[in-house]
Amino acid sequence: MANLKEIRNRITSVSSTMQITSAMKMVSAAKLKKAQDAITAMRPYAEKLTELLQNLSSTLEGDMGGAFTTQREVKNVLIVAVTSNRGLAGAFNSNVLKEIKRLSEGQYAGKKVDFVTIGKKGNDILKKSGNVVSNNNGLFDELTFDNVSVVTDEIVKLFLDGKYDKIVLVYNQFKNAATQIIKEEQLLPLVPPAKTDSSKVVDYIFEPSKEEIVLTLIPKMLKTQVYKAVRDSFAAEHGARMTAMHKATDNATALRNQLKLTYNKARQAAITNEILEIVGGAEALKG
Repeated sequence: MANLKEIRNRITSVSSTMQITSAMKMVSAAKLKKAQDAITAMRPYAEKLTELLQNLSSTLEGDMGGAFTTQREVKNVLIVAVTSNRGLAGAFNSNVLKEIKRLSEGQYAGKKVDFVTIGKKGNDILKKSGNVVSNNNGLFDELTFDNVSVVTDEIVKLFLDGKYDKIVLVYNQFKNAATQIIKEEQLLPLVPPAKTDSSKVVDYIFEPSKEEIVLTLIPKMLKTQVYKAVRDSFAAEHGARMTAMHKATDNATALRNQLKLTYNKARQAAITNEILEIVGGAEALKG
């Protein structure tokens, strides 16, 4: 009967886990809808702002954005790693860290690579290297454009001060609840759009000058780019967690059913043994 008790305890434990994963799945599904609507509504604005800036910059002569476009020999690289504050989201965080490791050991091998972390999970791993310049876990507590803009201003200042020659974003882009795409985007220096024969240039009426408009748009575009990356990652996190908890709930259900079957078989075997012992005892008394 000790074996039966052990199986009963396991069934209770698995059932409890199944309830937790099911609840987490529903919570993430509810949060995903809001986060998905936010990033879906934002993308057209971000893309149009980038398109506008590219059209403007393509008509300028010389340096389009002053210090923002300064190309220096890449010796110091700053990687902005966007992860989550919580786990239980499958490979969501590990994929970002794998991409950062690939960049550090490949494209930026031999260069000084530092990190700005957005998300506790990434910070916990990257801080072991001692190269974390800034940790911004609190952004997800109140994810607003203004809060992200403060972080972006700090990052841009590091580039303008010459402390870093290149700044890149690494994050999960939201595609759907089951799919997240690892993205690596260069934030600074700005790269002018490649001119092709098929490129179309829109003729705008400018007031004030083109140069002033571009220099006003660049900081706004950088803030929008970082905010979009964080929003993308936030939606992707809930999609990944919902998918992971769905799979965990299915696995827990299958394990619980298997344990119940094992329990019933063991219980039936125990009952059969008891019947055989009673019959054997009765036959011995008759003898």
